[in-house]
Amino acid sequence: MALKPTIYKFRISLSDLNRDYYDTLSLTIAQHPSENLERMMIRVMAYCINAQEYLAFTKGLSEVDEPDIWVRTLDDQIALWIDVGEPAVDRIKKSTRLAAKVKVYSFNSKSDIWWEQGRSRFSQLKASFYQFQWQDIQSLAALVQRTMDCSVTITGNSAYVATESGECDLSWQVLQDQ
Repeated sequence: MALKPTIYKFRISLSDLNRDYYDTLSLTIAQHPSENLERMMIRVMAYCINAQEYLAFTKGLSEVDEPDIWVRTLDDQIALWIDVGEPAVDRIKKSTRLAAKVKVYSFNSKSDIWWEQGRSRFSQLKASFYQFQWQDIQSLAALVQRTMDCSVTITGNSAYVATESGECDLSWQVLQDQ
């Protein structure tokens, strides 16, 4: 019998000072049985950083031909493809052919090695790469509850997250911006 996903509900008061974007997001997230809390929270943060009309979570790990998050236009074109983790170069290359814009958010404790090994090939691709600090993500994951209200304030390359059970700062580094 297959394991079922764990469902999380977030109500996020989002303030993106970089884009003057302010919204209240109600997100229902399915955590895949093989997904850890850190990866799930990177999906949430990537969603917040890129919040816009038509932004949606996909089936994620359950569907290998889809990104974690995307924006599809009204004529069903992929305007934005967002992957989380350390995807293979071939996957990113394929996504650049399918989508107008591609972003990758890495976060793992091994993402430095992944970046150094693929850097020369990534530089040839029309994709943007960002890296979160592993310790920051662990701090955020420690605050997670199945149902939670939080506020996320984004400024520069950092986000301040406040929840009922605590708060943390997240920062990310731009590895490549296209």
